[in-house]
Amino acid sequence: MSLVRLKIKGISYSQTQNGAYALILNEVEGDRKLPIVIGAFEAQSIAIALEKEIKPPRPLTHDLFKNFSDRFDIVIKQVIIHKLVDGVFYSSIICERDGIEEIIDARTSDAIALALRFNAPIFTYKTILDKAGIFLKFSSKDKEKKDSDDSIMVDEILQEGETIEIESGASDGYTELTIDELEAELKKAVTNEDYEKAAKLRDEISKRN
Repeated sequence: MSLVRLKIKGISYSQTQNGAYALILNEVEGDRKLPIVIGAFEAQSIAIALEKEIKPPRPLTHDLFKNFSDRFDIVIKQVIIHKLVDGVFYSSIICERDGIEEIIDARTSDAIALALRFNAPIFTYKTILDKAGIFLKFSSKDKEKKDSDDSIMVDEILQEGETIEIESGASDGYTELTIDELEAELKKAVTNEDYEKAAKLRDEISKRN
């Protein structure tokens, strides 16, 4: 089976269900998107890895795994999303130590959070992309519509049965803050290790840019 390389397009969230996120993967040589519903913690961990300026004062779980692996010379070579069963994606982490390769089973969200930290490529099989991949075409001049469509897509995924029950803090008032105030709140949230709030502030900042 042929492998298709993926890149992270972004993280979208549901407008109807608090705390529900979708990681949007895009095939490198194509237009198909692969949306994967993930939990709030994993969404935050991936967002922090993507946003290089956010530096947690203490290592998150995935950062700890990276530090542990570096100490013992374990390298993640690649991540493969290898199976899709009843709407659930299964992934493998391909590791190497002292020239010996090992394959470790992992949740897809964890595997991708680690791949980002190791700068490791992400792949899936063509058969999976043929089955679960979707086409989304956006106008570059219509950023607002793109964000709305992303959220609608997440809601459609959730309606198909992949629901997540996660507590989510209120984000009211963020739209009234200036960019400078949002940046200040973001730094404060990271310092206080309130990564759920940090993720929401990052989302609001991204919408403004």
